[in-house]
Formats: sequence, structure tokens, C-alpha cells
Amino acid sequence: MFAGHVGAALAIGSADRRLNAGGLAFAALFLDFILWVFVLLGWESVTIPADFANTHQPQFTFPYSHGLLASLIWSFLAGVAALLWYAGKRGRSLSSVALVALAVFSHWWFDALVHVPELPLVADGSPKVGLGLWQNMPVALAIEALIVIVGLAFFLIGSRLSLARRLWLGSLALAILVFTVVGMTVAPPPPSTVVMAASSLVTILLVCPLVGWLGGIAAT
Repeated sequence: MFAGHVGAALAIGSADRRLNAGGLAFAALFLDFILWVFVLLGWESVTIPADFANTHQPQFTFPYSHGLLASLIWSFLAGVAALLWYAGKRGRSLSSVALVALAVFSHWWFDALVHVPELPLVADGSPKVGLGLWQNMPVALAIEALIVIVGLAFFLIGSRLSLARRLWLGSLALAILVFTVVGMTVAPPPPSTVVMAASSLVTILLVCPLVGWLGGIAAT
């Protein structure tokens, strides 16, 4: 899931218009950012199975980024970072900090919907969870599209964005959704896990500033 995380960030952003949409998008994608950094460092792993062209589902070993306990810790640390960032800033409150932590933790919940049971509760040897909606890809992608549409609608309603920015942000959300659908249906297998990790990091680092640029001013 990629577009769904951005949609969740936009929905969360509608609850506090002072928060930057790009920052929330990065928070919602933070566990994936950590995952791909850890893959490049050799601390976690991803495998491209032989049937990837049919399933488009890599296999992960990612207890430090996507374990339930790890996700709670990352969410807490994100909240602490937000608290320090907002310290002394006028109009900021603990609710803003809580929303940043929620954006990080929302990633785990949405991933638990689509992944097969491979998200560990604690360490790699602990019980793993996952509803496996990706095994019914049309349903999974329909739910992801719904998350994007609802999140975008919540964000735009009541915002002060100009019409042009609304259209551009909507176009960006649609492009991210199309990118996600293509990646989960017809995209060829990546040439290597290193390329997969590096390209995923670049995508996150491109998408989040774009969301922040187009939607960050909506709140003010």
C-alpha cells in the first residue's frame, strides 16, 4: 500500500489545519522509509519471489520497521519529535503531536489489512498478523482507492486552498493512486532488492514534498 497511506495522511490533516500535509504524508509513510533504509543496511530483508509477475507481492522480514511493538515505538518517537519541533510555537497543542503519532501508527493498521500474515507482533519469531487482502487484488485496490478519495475529500472540505491548488493536489493524489495500481498489477519485477529499496526511498522523498507544497498552505 502506498496511495492509501497518503490518503490517510490527508484525512488526518483535516483534523488540524495547522499541520503541514507533506509532513503528515511522510509520517504516514515513515515505516516504509525506515524499512527501505534498513533493507539497504542489511538489517531487514525483502525477497522477490519467482511468481512476482503474477502476485506482485514481495516477501518481507521486517520486525524493526513493521512489527507491532516497533510501530508503537516509532509512533511514540515521532510524537516526541513533533513535541520538540512544536515547542514554543504558537497555537500548537498536544493534539497536533498526537495526530503526527497517529499518522505514523496508521501505517501499521493499513498494512495489516493487505499483507499476508508477516507483520510480527514483537520480534521476528513472534506470532505474525495480516488479513491478506492483496490475495484478492481488485478488492484491495478498491479499498485503497476509497481511502484516497475519502482522505482527499476530507482534506479539501473546509480548506483554504485555491481552486488551482485543489486541482493540482487532486491530480497528484490520482497519479499516486495510478502509480500504486500499476505497481500492484502490471509492473515487471524489479531487477534487484537494492533497486527496489532505492527507488522506493526516492519515491517517498519526491511525493511528500509535493504533497506539502500543494496542500501545506491549505490549512492556514
